[in-house]
Amino acid sequence: QVQLVESGGGLVQPGGSLRLSCVVSGSGLRVNILAWYRQAPGKERELVASSKDDSPTTYADSVRGRFTISRDDAKNTGFLQMDSLKPMDTGVYYCHALVSKTTWLSPTAYWGQGTQVTVSS
Repeated sequence: QVQLVESGGGLVQPGGSLRLSCVVSGSGLRVNILAWYRQAPGKERELVASSKDDSPTTYADSVRGRFTISRDDAKNTGFLQMDSLKPMDTGVYYCHALVSKTTWLSPTAYWGQGTQVTVSS
């Protein structure tokens, strides 16, 4: 069974930093794509950053230069380093992964449960 568990959210003042982590658990897995989405109150879920095998990382225009996505493939763990945080960054952050396994016919997508990030003074 595959599970995505996020951590690292919390309350931070404007200009501060947070680092989110996402552990993809399950035996014999390979993470093909790891991405972070966020959903602000009353708004749709949006893509924040994405890391795909053999491709450049991508970022939403609103976070480029402030957020950095990274992966530790040996541990099937993804990270989102968030610097210079703004109140507009407030929301629930979700980890999303496209995962493959040698015994599967095709890759499968999974979501984490979400972690709250609040940027406020």
